Amino acid sequence: MANRMTHEAHVEHRHDAPDPPAHSGEAISILKVAPIRDGGVVITSPAVDVEGRIDPAYSAAESGPSPELNWDPVEDAGAFALIVEDPDAPREAPFVHWLIWNIEGEAVGLPRGVPDETRLVSPQRAVQARNDAGAIGWYGPKPPPGHGVHRYHFQLFALDGPLDLDPETTDVRTLVDAIKGRTLVSGELVGTFETPEG
Repeated sequence: MANRMTHEAHVEHRHDAPDPPAHSGEAISILKVAPIRDGGVVITSPAVDVEGRIDPAYSAAESGPSPELNWDPVEDAGAFALIVEDPDAPREAPFVHWLIWNIEGEAVGLPRGVPDETRLVSPQRAVQARNDAGAIGWYGPKPPPGHGVHRYHFQLFALDGPLDLDPETTDVRTLVDAIKGRTLVSGELVGTFETPEG
């Protein structure tokens, strides 16, 4: 599908392509975690159109809700973790837009509008930490005006079981360290967003 690409397609820089925006030098999380199994997870979202663009209704400028996400079932998954990052942010590390984990292993997606709460009733037992805007839960796309197109990596990790992490002290590095050696398979969906100038 047009809104799914392999990471190899993301990072390839063609000589005839326009220069990308100035962006972080640190790798996104999915490149730091080696899955135990071969294969991956296919992720889709109705919030991302066939050209890969994220609907502005989900942006931070619109105070948008988290988007609906759907994925393939993963055999023997004990839990899922999701990290959403923007590596095109003009800073040292990718901007973290969402950290959520302990999504049940039987889950095949997340609904639209997950509440901005640390410990969730729905999805049951799921936990969220602060994004890089300082709020709990989802923080939508909001690149600097005129900075060009930014890519938002929805990175899903199927784990062998739930994680024992304190959401008050968990950041992206802590979460990534916790899922290393426990990720069965992973996958990502990349959506794009651009804030117009003016």
